Amino acid sequence: MLTLHREVRMPTPPAGRCKAPLRIDAHQHFWRYRSEDYPWIGAGMDLLAQDRLPYQFQPLLEAQGLHASITVQARQGRDETAFLLEMARRDKRIAGIIGWEDLSAPDLAEQMERWGRHKLLGLRHQLQEHDDANTLLTPAPLDQGVRWLQERSYTLDVLAHERHLPQLRQFCARHDQHWVVLNHLGKPALKEFRKGRAAFERWRQELRELTAMPHVACKISGLLTEADWLRGLCTRDFEHIVQCLDTALDLFGPQRLMFGSDWPVCLLAASYSRVVTVVREWSATRLCPSDQDALWGESSARIYGLLT
Repeated sequence: MLTLHREVRMPTPPAGRCKAPLRIDAHQHFWRYRSEDYPWIGAGMDLLAQDRLPYQFQPLLEAQGLHASITVQARQGRDETAFLLEMARRDKRIAGIIGWEDLSAPDLAEQMERWGRHKLLGLRHQLQEHDDANTLLTPAPLDQGVRWLQERSYTLDVLAHERHLPQLRQFCARHDQHWVVLNHLGKPALKEFRKGRAAFERWRQELRELTAMPHVACKISGLLTEADWLRGLCTRDFEHIVQCLDTALDLFGPQRLMFGSDWPVCLLAASYSRVVTVVREWSATRLCPSDQDALWGESSARIYGLLT
């Protein structure tokens, strides 16, 4: 049974649009770049190998009619959480952050208390670099940490590949007291979609079993960079992305879906405006106005405990 959400003060829409629904980008990143801190930024990623800070992002957000964002950790370490919280304190358009903390640490409670509740909405657990998800999802200290987190209405984001979804399903079944948010639709192997339907059907089946649990939500983010962006995106790639979005809508429904750009990582494949446009054009043909409101902000506000 899901616990009640806490209140976090949100920015109000611009003057003249006070009655407009709140629009939130539920997944983006900031960093001050040092190569040793971001080893995952490799060859061909020059757009990422530089500082990426709020002054660069906020004009893009506003140009698309979005009012706020949720900033997500991009590396492990307590200094990452401290850095993001400082960004959030300075900029009201950062609605909150998803930070990093060792969920298995014996001092988890003490450290979370030191961070405080202001704008720290939850933590992210990263699986994507590991082949054996069991080693990262089954330790007893981890279970204790996640229970502590959920009992206090912190949301847990999970960054996982399709191959991790069976183990993640078991993990989510053990931890159903608050929201677990799957990032990037479980990273479907879009590069393989060009070879036939087998990759799509495999991902869809794994995702279906995960979505049967009502406390699991999902961000439709990071899809363009799962395609073969080094070769350049083609019409078929966008058709596959729409296929993934349709599947997400079918399995999660609009009340458990959130738009996220994955800026600046998305820049490897497309501009911020292009990322927004793909989802905007898709949602306009699939969703009624109230369900569009859910996708573009209301679901994020509800799941992350943001109250205007």
